[in-house]
Amino acid sequence: MYLKNSMESDEIMQSQERIVHPIPPLYNEDSRVLILGSFPSVKSREAQFFYGHPQNRFWKVVSGILGEELPTTVPEKKAMLFAHKIALWDVIQSCDITGSSDSSIRNVVPNDLREILDHSQVERIFVNGKIAEKYYIRYTEPVLGRKAICLLSTSPANAAWSIDRLMEEWGQIIDTIA
Repeated sequence: MYLKNSMESDEIMQSQERIVHPIPPLYNEDSRVLILGSFPSVKSREAQFFYGHPQNRFWKVVSGILGEELPTTVPEKKAMLFAHKIALWDVIQSCDITGSSDSSIRNVVPNDLREILDHSQVERIFVNGKIAEKYYIRYTEPVLGRKAICLLSTSPANAAWSIDRLMEEWGQIIDTIA
């Protein structure tokens, strides 16, 4: 068992790449809610926009709780978020990662969220899943002195939760922007 785990660890280390977050934060001066993921997936990095994997349920959940049509283009996604005063970014600015595997993340450098917080009206910070929460608590909360509310992950890896259950959990965002 040790040998297998050691070999798997070596494989992860060999296939890791140092990636710098390629997507700028999405916010404006009216933003009142900030939603943070951990780090963009390969598909999101390719699309140069958040939650680009077609199986990620983020856009279905957010449009559902907002009572909006499901946006399909980046301009539609941006317009929907801005209309509801929602900012979007990730906790991690750069890291060593294998593909899109959150469990492979090493050598984290966090994003400086003051870029958003100093130029908006963000009242509440939410994190999308336990991995984002882990890195937020470790790196960001001590700097900002602000807690984040952890929501169920919309990742396709979190298939145990239905869209309805995710929307129920994510509905607490509405209290802040209402």
